[in-house]
Amino acid sequence: MPYYIDAPNLSIDVDGTAFAYRDLGPRDGVPLVLLNHWGAVLDNFDPRIVDGLARRHRIIAIDYRGIGASGGTAPVTIDAMARDAIALVHALGFEQIDLLGFSLGGFVAQDIVLKAPDLVRRLILTGTGPAGGTGIERVGAVSWPLIVKGLLTLRDPKTFLFFTSTANGRQAAKAFLERLKERKADRDKEPTPSAFLRQLKAIKAWGRQAPQDLGGIRIPVLIANGDNDIMVPTVNSHDMARRIPGSQLVIYKDAGHGGIFQYHGEFVPKALAFLND
Repeated sequence: MPYYIDAPNLSIDVDGTAFAYRDLGPRDGVPLVLLNHWGAVLDNFDPRIVDGLARRHRIIAIDYRGIGASGGTAPVTIDAMARDAIALVHALGFEQIDLLGFSLGGFVAQDIVLKAPDLVRRLILTGTGPAGGTGIERVGAVSWPLIVKGLLTLRDPKTFLFFTSTANGRQAAKAFLERLKERKADRDKEPTPSAFLRQLKAIKAWGRQAPQDLGGIRIPVLIANGDNDIMVPTVNSHDMARRIPGSQLVIYKDAGHGGIFQYHGEFVPKALAFLND
């Protein structure tokens, strides 16, 4: 089977803007579109999760507008990111998709489902929260000190942002960051400081936005997070599970924002079972 570290960098024109993406897995069935976190490019998708899901599903991993190799200017609203993603899916010729959103990607994924309910068959929300959710407008305030800590200690800030400070958390962080380095050739472009800040503006606006009617989401939904998410507090996962009819909730112990990365060995079978149910 093909592996994510070898997947070619592709591009498609959507209304005059080039969007970068990678495409792997079987060609039949409903494709699974992946939406990633603040400042993430194609190389920030966990290859263990992508490869595990690609055993049974066609995977489309994308760069947002203005991020990585995608053209244009990064949007400052979740609304604009969702509209971009819908247009991209249509440009790729898909009539229906499954959707996995992590962190910022989970904000976008919720908005996509509410905007285009017939487009999405099944939805996976990880490390994320609803519009107006607890603590979301403070993502920047929580993150900046830990980003600086990473710079001062010569460690990737995701060590502190995505994982707990326990022995298990630090071991998981090290393993995750090593996986992100496995691809050696044709890596994506790093995000610019401007795009990074524009995405943060969108996150803050989402945190201050009026709550959406999540009761209107009538498709199967799987929600997953760590029990100690400091970026998008775990209480938001419980809130979404209460508000989305029939949703499933998985909370990983001694895990943070990157709970699905720490527990990828458990998350992938759970996600596959959910998608194939």
